[in-house]
Amino acid sequence: MSTPPQRGRSLAFFAGFGVAALLIAGVLSYLAYPHPDGLDTVTLQGCSEASGGEQLRDDCLAQNADDHALADSPLADYTVGGNAVLLGLSGIIGVLVTLVIGGGLFWLLRPRRTENPTDER
Repeated sequence: MSTPPQRGRSLAFFAGFGVAALLIAGVLSYLAYPHPDGLDTVTLQGCSEASGGEQLRDDCLAQNADDHALADSPLADYTVGGNAVLLGLSGIIGVLVTLVIGGGLFWLLRPRRTENPTDER
């Protein structure tokens, strides 16, 4: 069983961790590189755009690519509702969701103490 000072230190650590994660997500999200990542770059190699710019031609992997199933979701493309100004907010939402799910899983899967009244010493 943890003593009150240990519990206070643990709470302070987790609160500090949460604040740091939210700051990193909210501030550093704006510094993210806006261009395609390595996978997108490789799939676009050998592609050339058709006259309207909407279709790809020649021999490339991206020619057969479709939007993913969540392309119309509120947090698609790391934005909130497609608004790139709210990039930091999408990072904060992602961190909060991750912390809530992770914390919930740790809480559910934690070892539980069983007290046996007949096992007194």
